Amino acid sequence: MSDHTYYNAFEISPVPAPGPDAVAPEPFRGIYGMPAFVNIPTTDLAASVEFWTRGLGFFELFSIPGTLVHLRRWAFQDVLLVAAESVPDQPPAMSFSFSGVLSEVDSLVAACRALRPDAVEGPRDTPWNTRDVEVVTPENAHIVFTAAKPFDPDTQEARNLEAIGITPPGGTPGDNERHA
Repeated sequence: MSDHTYYNAFEISPVPAPGPDAVAPEPFRGIYGMPAFVNIPTTDLAASVEFWTRGLGFFELFSIPGTLVHLRRWAFQDVLLVAAESVPDQPPAMSFSFSGVLSEVDSLVAACRALRPDAVEGPRDTPWNTRDVEVVTPENAHIVFTAAKPFDPDTQEARNLEAIGITPPGGTPGDNERHA
């Protein structure tokens, strides 16, 4: 058991609480100080933008022609495509993950496969209660689209989370109700 105390803080995230009726938020077009983002070098900005927008569901927030395209989905899902002379020949072991909802999984898989048939692995269910899709983009970036599955306390996934101290709100009094 971990020494950490966890609590429900979904109110600070654009990711909706998992559930069968979870609805993806609208694309976020506001300008803010980005707490984290990823830079992805590309030798073909147009092809990269097409894949990220048509396949992965991002939109172009703004661009500096020939230099950079700032893409976004939801708040805090920012990607900077940056013009480069070369990109790695193979995807790195490291990946960039972004969240969605379960209802987006099948359409994302279909859209990515329509653009790059061999670029998608999955979906697959994880021991931490998500459904993940792995995608290799035209820039050879290793991307994981992840969607939380509805919480079922009678599953192995729920037992896995409980074993590390993560319980659903109301699951164990005091664990998730108390804020730091």
